[in-house]
Amino acid sequence: MGKERCRKRISVGTIVSGLLVLRFPLGFPEWVLILCLGARRRKERWTLCSPPQQLQPGHSTPKGTTFMRRLLWPVALALLALLPATSSVRAFDPAQRLNRRIAGHLDAYTNHHGVDRRIWSAALGQRRDMYVYLPPGYDPSKRYPVLLWLHGINSDERTFVKQAVVDLDDAIASGRLPPMIVAAPDGSLNGRPTLFGTNPLFLNSDLGRFEDYVTQDVWAFLLQHYPIRPEREAHVVAGYSGGGGAAFRIAIKYRETIGVVFALSAPLNFRWMDCHGRYMANFDPNCWGWREDVNRGREVVGRFYGVVAVRLRRLIYPLFGRGPEAVEQLSRENPIEMIDLYSLRPGELCMYVGYGGRDEFNMDAQVESFLYRARERGLPVMVGYEPNGRHSWRTGRRLLPDALGWLAPLLAPYAPPACVLLPTQESAPEE
Repeated sequence: MGKERCRKRISVGTIVSGLLVLRFPLGFPEWVLILCLGARRRKERWTLCSPPQQLQPGHSTPKGTTFMRRLLWPVALALLALLPATSSVRAFDPAQRLNRRIAGHLDAYTNHHGVDRRIWSAALGQRRDMYVYLPPGYDPSKRYPVLLWLHGINSDERTFVKQAVVDLDDAIASGRLPPMIVAAPDGSLNGRPTLFGTNPLFLNSDLGRFEDYVTQDVWAFLLQHYPIRPEREAHVVAGYSGGGGAAFRIAIKYRETIGVVFALSAPLNFRWMDCHGRYMANFDPNCWGWREDVNRGREVVGRFYGVVAVRLRRLIYPLFGRGPEAVEQLSRENPIEMIDLYSLRPGELCMYVGYGGRDEFNMDAQVESFLYRARERGLPVMVGYEPNGRHSWRTGRRLLPDALGWLAPLLAPYAPPACVLLPTQESAPEE
């Protein structure tokens, strides 16, 4: 008889987890858990690559299979125990490589390679990483508009470098966007992105004064070290996902300083429910309710990459608690309700929001309810929409050019003359 083909069975979770590792900028501890979750099966996790064995009476399953199954989780937990909870020194600085590619320049206020240039945050009582982008032809004797970029959950300041800098730099270098200074501070809880940890969402809460960190510490640092235009119309706050929701909250609260806000795939109505109490329902102005409690902690409110479930308790409990007061606090920080709470009037903020129609966190319903309320109050909001867009930076990147096109004429009166870089050509030989 011919030899049977040797096969190794790997669960679908393992394959998906491996793809996530390649695309998601998380630390090693989280990926140890993800890979173990993916490798686990209810009945059979691994089939060893060995010829079929004929079991004799009194003999059990091959020891290798049992050993692998029993060893998987202890090894994972041991690795997690040995690894530090946070990492104060990061081995890789994406700015070093990117500065060789872009026309502008990235100032890295980070703790890479043992050189600590992080900014001090009095609000958090610790040092924090931040990147500052300077446009092509930057001249410190001239004043520039400024944009604060706030990252989403499970991210840190490095996602700005990896995702948005090249597009911004191309737009400025080609003259499609006025020269500006862009700052991307780290708003993660422990200084690194985490899939399973808590996300401060740039809020003041028991986790720390993260809103004050942005509006006081980061803002003061930028004014002290860079030539920023004083007009509020030249000050922009923007963000993606949870950072986009934070951008709207900060802009509404501090509109004496901020004049422009834009967000991509942002939560703009934390309390969205339809009239039947369903969070994942599409927006319908004739069937619109509000979340009145946070008791259903295990309720799934989204999925990363359509796979990793995110439950209500993870997003709400660390920031707002779980009792009756949680809904009150949630309401005070809910962008749609802040329209009335802070008496936002037409002309006080220039607003833009971009979103996808198939968002795995149902941000489309949140955004559409916000837009409905804004229209009721006479507040103009420019909109970018991707019908098949999902909650991913791929959708965000498709929405970004339209957002920047909307932003350009707003900042043009406050920007110095652009340094437009043309493609280099070899000069023709003289005859």
